Amino acid sequence: MAPGSALIPRLMDLSPGTEALRYCFALPAHPESVAGARELTRARLDAWKLGRDACDAAVLVVSELVTNAVVHTASTRVVCELSRLGRRVRIAVQDQGHQSGGPRLRRSSDDEHGRGLLLVDAMSSAWGSHDAGDASGRIVWAELPHEAEQLSGAERPC
Repeated sequence: MAPGSALIPRLMDLSPGTEALRYCFALPAHPESVAGARELTRARLDAWKLGRDACDAAVLVVSELVTNAVVHTASTRVVCELSRLGRRVRIAVQDQGHQSGGPRLRRSSDDEHGRGLLLVDAMSSAWGSHDAGDASGRIVWAELPHEAEQLSGAERPC
């Protein structure tokens, strides 16, 4: 089994020779940190040579999950962990304090807010949330399929 971490539990078996890559960063829980989370995610996924579509989807998911952690919790910091496991990218965002019941999809929203998890749901092959092990917050995670990019002169990295 793949080794677990504070954010990503042991969930996947990796066949021999499958590469597992991890990257973690923490940012202050401020609105301006969302842009920083996007930049850090794009830089790491570019280094992992993910295809452009997978990278764009992951950056969008990170942006939405970090935004939710900043807007809907009383956190002072947000921790994000990216993992590339086989043909999947897993994103986990941990806050320090959550509302009871956890995040919920809103199928209908009349204003511009409340659509972030609909985007996460549409872009992800799976997503969910659970209380952090130390009961001080919530972890919201999403998995996205990806293909490693075969770089040619016409293709651009993420």
